[in-house]
Amino acid sequence: MVVAEVLTGIALVQKSVEFIKSNINTAKDIRDIAGSIDDLFAGEKQVQQARNKKAGGSGLGDQFGVDTVAKEIIDAKIAAEQMQQVATMVDMRFGHGTWAGIIAERAKRIQEAKEAALAAKKQKAKEDAEFMEMVKTLTITFGVILVMGGLFVVMLWQVSRG
Repeated sequence: MVVAEVLTGIALVQKSVEFIKSNINTAKDIRDIAGSIDDLFAGEKQVQQARNKKAGGSGLGDQFGVDTVAKEIIDAKIAAEQMQQVATMVDMRFGHGTWAGIIAERAKRIQEAKEAALAAKKQKAKEDAEFMEMVKTLTITFGVILVMGGLFVVMLWQVSRG
């Protein structure tokens, strides 16, 4: 159910923000709160995915109902607000630009993962095409051998008859 996914996303965002708020001042290194930052991104992504799935899927009553639209917009705004709070806390604790660095590095890694997946997909397609070419070659070779064998049997049969 989409509403449950949104609540899970929002709950994950809020849980992550609470952890970061309570531990930001005692964190000696960004790694001390990195897991919660990951959870924050995951929760925000869940909110967005649930909102996109809802927009693409349900009946008109569910999709355009004021209650549904309001929840989706408010959940997205809460998630954005919580992200901004964490950004401010991280920058205040670890120096200006830390959050921007985290966002940039995350975007870079996501892009690299997409490129690696695309390269793997292309490699698989190439290997599949090579395999199919080999199967085609073997099938043609087997067919030629079968036809030649058949002709040889026919010739032997005619020689033996006459």
